[in-house]
Amino acid sequence: MFIPSAFVETDLIWLDRLLARDAFVTLVTTGADGLPQATRMPVLYRRDADGILIEGHWAKPNPQAGHAGPALMLVHGPHAYVSPGWYPDKDAQARVPTWNYAAAELRGVLEPVTEDDALIAMLDGLSAHYEAQVGGDWDLLPIEPRQQRMLAGIVGFRFRPAQVQIKLKLSQNHPEANQSSVIDALSALDAPASRELAQWMRWRREGGTAAD
Repeated sequence: MFIPSAFVETDLIWLDRLLARDAFVTLVTTGADGLPQATRMPVLYRRDADGILIEGHWAKPNPQAGHAGPALMLVHGPHAYVSPGWYPDKDAQARVPTWNYAAAELRGVLEPVTEDDALIAMLDGLSAHYEAQVGGDWDLLPIEPRQQRMLAGIVGFRFRPAQVQIKLKLSQNHPEANQSSVIDALSALDAPASRELAQWMRWRREGGTAAD
């Protein structure tokens, strides 16, 4: 990922925040024809003393299913348009339109998971996590015949990133007055995405502590 030095972030707390915000990622591998293959999917993310572990699954008919080896995972964050008209110094600096955003790219190795017990544990964790977010109470019942058939139709994976790149393009390359003006302008828009980005800009300026 192209990251000018002003936008490089190395604190993994920002990766935690990106995946807590939206764990629907894009997983990219190279197909047999040498072209990229991509699958969009929800994942489970864990970071501890042992490192980072991300788990998910494909449908078996997916050409990417069962891929073992190098992979790229794209993590998507908040983003919004920034007008040069919001900058107090726009005339002197000849400012231009831009797009602010937060994102991460993870490179590592995929390990396919096909054992029933491991798949059940993975699916149970995934469903429990997302059911809790919506106030649901659906449970995985692996002894139920229909769910057994569904289990046979998927391939799981574990992904252990060896390289993490985090990009926070949040106007850090601008004077303080410009940053404040962009935050105010985004906050005033009737667009949830813009207001969310404004909050991330505040967190970044405050050293990240406000989001902990």
